[in-house]
Amino acid sequence: DYPVPLTSDDAKRGIISLVERGIIPQGAHITLEPPPIQPKKSSLYDPITRSRTAIKDEPSSSIYRLDKDDYQQTSDPNMSLVPLDQRVKSASPQDKKDRLSLTLSESDRDCSIIMKESRKSSANRTATNKTMPTIDGRQPLPTPASTFEYKKNFRLVIQNGLTKDQTEDFIQYRQYYCLMWGSIITVFRMLEKLMHDYSIPIAFINGEKVTDIAQTIEHEHKPTLEELLNVIINRDDVEEMIKRPGRRFIGPGGQSRAAIVIQSYWRCFRDRRAYVRLRKRKWAVGVIALTWLTYCKLSKVRRQLKVIRRRQLDFFAKKQLDLRRRWPQIQSQRRVIVHLPSLGLTHRVRRKLNNLPVRENFQIGRLCDIYDPNVDVIYVSPMPINNEVLQYYNKLVNLRPSVEKGELVQQDNAHRFMIVVPEALHSFPNLIRGREAYMVTGVSHFDDLYLAEYLDIAVIGCEPEVSYLYSSKSGSKRVFEAATVPLPYGEFDVYNQQQLYESLAQLIIEHLDVQRWLFKIDDDYDGLGIAYCDVVKYLPCYKTVLKEAARFGDKWAHKWAQEHSYAKVLSELPDVLEQHTIYVNKTQFSNWNIFLKVFLTQGGIIEAYPPSDSVTSLTVCIFIEPDGQIRVLCSGDHLHAESEFSCWGLSFPQSSVDPTELNSYCQKIAEQCKQRNIFGYLDIDFVTFIDAKSDKQQLWAVDLSIGYSEHVSMYNVMRYVTTGKFDSSQHLFDVSIKQTKRLRNWQNGAPEQTTIAKSRYAVWSSRLHHTNLSVLHYSVFFQMCRAHGVGFDIKEKQGSVFTLLECDRHENLGMISIGETLQGTLSNFAYNLNSINQEITTNNMQGRTNFLLAINDIENILGITQENASSPTSSDAEKNKSNGD
Repeated sequence: DYPVPLTSDDAKRGIISLVERGIIPQGAHITLEPPPIQPKKSSLYDPITRSRTAIKDEPSSSIYRLDKDDYQQTSDPNMSLVPLDQRVKSASPQDKKDRLSLTLSESDRDCSIIMKESRKSSANRTATNKTMPTIDGRQPLPTPASTFEYKKNFRLVIQNGLTKDQTEDFIQYRQYYCLMWGSIITVFRMLEKLMHDYSIPIAFINGEKVTDIAQTIEHEHKPTLEELLNVIINRDDVEEMIKRPGRRFIGPGGQSRAAIVIQSYWRCFRDRRAYVRLRKRKWAVGVIALTWLTYCKLSKVRRQLKVIRRRQLDFFAKKQLDLRRRWPQIQSQRRVIVHLPSLGLTHRVRRKLNNLPVRENFQIGRLCDIYDPNVDVIYVSPMPINNEVLQYYNKLVNLRPSVEKGELVQQDNAHRFMIVVPEALHSFPNLIRGREAYMVTGVSHFDDLYLAEYLDIAVIGCEPEVSYLYSSKSGSKRVFEAATVPLPYGEFDVYNQQQLYESLAQLIIEHLDVQRWLFKIDDDYDGLGIAYCDVVKYLPCYKTVLKEAARFGDKWAHKWAQEHSYAKVLSELPDVLEQHTIYVNKTQFSNWNIFLKVFLTQGGIIEAYPPSDSVTSLTVCIFIEPDGQIRVLCSGDHLHAESEFSCWGLSFPQSSVDPTELNSYCQKIAEQCKQRNIFGYLDIDFVTFIDAKSDKQQLWAVDLSIGYSEHVSMYNVMRYVTTGKFDSSQHLFDVSIKQTKRLRNWQNGAPEQTTIAKSRYAVWSSRLHHTNLSVLHYSVFFQMCRAHGVGFDIKEKQGSVFTLLECDRHENLGMISIGETLQGTLSNFAYNLNSINQEITTNNMQGRTNFLLAINDIENILGITQENASSPTSSDAEKNKSNGD
């Protein structure tokens, strides 16, 4: 890998030296023209008279005496410092031929000189010792000996880039390592080049370390700079000069080397810049090509999806028309209802919901749609159902015949319903083939249309986009405005920060009696996207604004009167909202900036909280049939546990608002929904309170949810087990109770049965949660309930019924309590919760539950109910007293 240049000095040493050093291979066939040795008659001389020449050793001190100006040797002025390579290159071909013959003869002469010197030194050593004479009286001839008899540390010299190869150490070093001299020469050439390039005046070399590096060269290893510096004895001085900036450019040929370095750096910079530009272009080309391919593929997929969506919507519209035309006929004949309890919410909302399958399974009460003898139910469960849960629902659906008869009756209705999982989708067509069928979904989504097209059945509901538009907070406000029903003060379709602050400031100025303002995200679900702020409490200028309003009096309604106060409120509002806003979902929204970002991205509304200390929320469930008929299914007052903005359960039927007024508002809202092609199940939320100004009850419509809800599901369970009927005009639920007529003594025969109608109230919730329930089997749980008297009376049609939601962890379940009075039913529901909580809770295992929060809310409701019940009595007593007077 490292060719050794042949110098004139090497040629002087002869061919044998070149072969020994490995420069010329040993098997090479060498022929010299003319031959260096001619056959000739030899002459014999007397050994005594033979001339002996001695080599005058060069004093070793000469290499230390340097000229300060040009670093030339002063001891031997005839020594040339020009490298031999340059001399050989500058010679003519004829000179080279002559020089070769001269070199060979000189090499032989040098060898003889070395041998003579060896004999001389050996003779000298012999003379110094005490020698014994031989028999004939003459001194013995000296025995030839090697130049050195033991290995020593060789101290070699490189001066001004040239090796001092005529020193005694160098000659001994060369003879000692003659077998690997080729590799050693290579190392010396590297050292000479290093010293020459950096103009090092003198360097002392450790021969043994050079030998070590030469052995690595034989293994094709190129020495590094660090390894070359390690062989230098005066390394510190040499390394300091080498590391000095610009050192390698001050010696001979420095300008050329500097020019080479400059050109190299320039070419490197130029090529690097061109390479970077090329790489950027290649990267840009790759990105553009990949983006274009992705765009083309996505465009193709979008076109395909658009075609599929269009086809599905056309299929949906066609089936809807057919369903509307044939609805009375379908209702009167055998049919299959496919219940799909899906929550087709936005991806952002679904990703933030905990236990989404459990939430979807809140609607498992859809099974009780088999109360109609012409209906069979296929329920697509979002969670796996084991035999224990399936056995419970078999018993539940078989309970109705016993309730109807008033005694235990063995009848199997299990064949009328089927619980399947989504993985069994391929078997659905076989289950409904040849039968009238339609599908009832939850929150509508385009996937529901795909399933309906696959099964070739109609869907009870509206298009997914329409459902999403009018189920949003802003969309429901449009429906309520069109229906001319009372609404909370507020603003909807808020999409930028300036609009938010300006609208809220104007609302505060116009409604100074409102203490709290709500901020609701449009795609909010279950109250998780709500934040509120008691602006009046923390607004510094509120008292000043009140004084301004009192000063202007009736003129306060004009904009010019509100202008100064509006500017004050607008300037102080951002800080108040940032510091004092409270978030219902604290895990998702930890500060105002996070909430505001989502609020402005998704859109939202500003809404006034009722200006009252006592606010009641209620829900009315409506069904708009495909032929346009409107039915009120149920209504109930809200129960709260975790949050006052989330409905935890209902007390059925509602008793907070006049049914006539409530039905009129619901009828108006339903008519507006029909005009927007909204059919199916609707939930309308209201709030009611006593207005402090007028001292009258106010009713506000606050929310609209399109889709089958858990309240309808729980109502179906209650209706199924009680065989009762809801009177939508009076908001009463009546059941038929069979009583045995008492016979007189003279009457004979079986006792007669009389049927009387009695009112029933119910409290239900599908959101009971307790982590300690997971340690109980359902069989143990029901035994525990029986021990505390928690059960259902089939004769009196009152008691408690459970809905099981999951089969793995058992942490969630639903419960319905049915009684004769609202107060008694609320007390029974609270008693059940307290009993279950005491049984499964210990000091060492408290668990996480919402039982206690629900019990506290029920106790507050019972307190308010007792006050309302006692106030009419007191007023009647005062009235009677005044009449008596």
